[in-house]
Amino acid sequence: MGYGLGAFLLAVGLILALAVNETVRGVDLQMVGWILTGVGALVIVLTAITWNRARGSRTVATRTHADGTQTSEERRTSDF
Repeated sequence: MGYGLGAFLLAVGLILALAVNETVRGVDLQMVGWILTGVGALVIVLTAITWNRARGSRTVATRTHADGTQTSEERRTSDF
């Protein structure tokens, strides 16, 4: 999934919702179009949120003490 899939679903959905005048027995093409449009917009938003979350950096430091024990410290920074 990603921006490409979201844009594709958005485009197909808007074409079905706004430009197609044909009827198919038992299927409301305009409603299918609006559903695809909503799903496409949702995919774009979720992709943006997921990619933004992964942009931060992470540093892990491991220290070995004189008695042989180890401690690890993790620091996360954000690029905002």
